[in-house]
Amino acid sequence: MTKDAVLEALWSRADRYFSGAELAELLSVSRTAVWKAVEQLRAEGYLIDSATNKGYRLLSGSDVLSEAGIRKHLKSRELSLRCFDSIDSTNTALKTLAAQGAPEGLVLAAGRQTRGRGRMGRSFYSPEGTGIYMSLLLRPTLPPAEATRITACAAVAVAETVEEMTGRRAQIKWVNDVLLDGKKVCGILTEASLDCESGLMNHVIVGIGVNALAPVGGFPEELRDIAGAVFPERTLPELRCRLAAGILDRLWAFCKALPERDPYEQYRARSLVLGQNVDLLSPGKEPVPARVLDLERDYALRVELADGSLRRVQSGEVRVRPRRD
Repeated sequence: MTKDAVLEALWSRADRYFSGAELAELLSVSRTAVWKAVEQLRAEGYLIDSATNKGYRLLSGSDVLSEAGIRKHLKSRELSLRCFDSIDSTNTALKTLAAQGAPEGLVLAAGRQTRGRGRMGRSFYSPEGTGIYMSLLLRPTLPPAEATRITACAAVAVAETVEEMTGRRAQIKWVNDVLLDGKKVCGILTEASLDCESGLMNHVIVGIGVNALAPVGGFPEELRDIAGAVFPERTLPELRCRLAAGILDRLWAFCKALPERDPYEQYRARSLVLGQNVDLLSPGKEPVPARVLDLERDYALRVELADGSLRRVQSGEVRVRPRRD
């Protein structure tokens, strides 16, 4: 489409002017077609400046997370997309739709959440314009004990996509955080509804929040030491759309292969906690010091406690303890 070609050209010369005549000649279209394409892009939210005798200029702040943008880079045609500029919580909204019978493969994505949620009832910082907040609806025929595999699928999907787009190695902090250079760039919240008669999961909602870029003004003080961003700056057109599409393609492929296959080896290779001294965290309880010995096939941790006893850890969280030189 002319609109997409104009966008790519403007991105190649971001923050500098590209004359209408140059664009028309480059794309082998009329100047009128270029003007119409620019107006379409503006209507979608792209920030395009124009000046007499200079032409058009795509402002660096343009990075619209849209259904059309994600769909353009998405290979999994079975997925259905709905995008919002702002939403209270993609998980909360998708939970309502799931209860109403929404089909597997529905994705809600937003550029901002006003009530983003993390694990254990925590809020999830979801500022406008720099993050990706999306939830995928699954209806797997799996017992509840297998839900952790779905979270692992999401973590590996994020890690592999980030690595492909940045060339940097990502790590996974058990069980649901993805880190770059020691800082958290993604959190995952998996929520399931159970069918009491069958004992299987009625539906599963996988929520993924990614800090694609640092928010304007930086992260809040309480997050600056722990939160990071995937990209230092906008370096690609539709950067967030490309990142979202890559994650969804991998996540969908991983989940459709369950239970026969899962990305255990990919997850284990990126584990941040293997061999580390950690604190085991459970709501309302004191931290328990331990050393992580291994990650088992069901994604439980095998740990050694301070008294030398061994334990399997299947739920809760871990906090890596600082090394002592």
